[in-house]
Amino acid sequence: MAKITVRKNASLLVEGDDVSLVDGDGKEYALPKRPFSLCRCGASTRKPFCDGSHSRVGFAAAEAAVPGSTERPA
Repeated sequence: MAKITVRKNASLLVEGDDVSLVDGDGKEYALPKRPFSLCRCGASTRKPFCDGSHSRVGFAAAEAAVPGSTERPA
């Protein structure tokens, strides 16, 4: 099973052995290691993987899971 952790003002940490990552055309990425981190700040030079740029650009985001939220992902 995969686990994705939204890290405070940082990347998405993806853990698990049964994980694949595919692009919009359905082509699979070679995973550099496990666990791996995905960029969410948009500044990484290794997209979709994180390179630590979030700390350089001062990325800040709301990460709290809100119990009972009715919001749906876009």
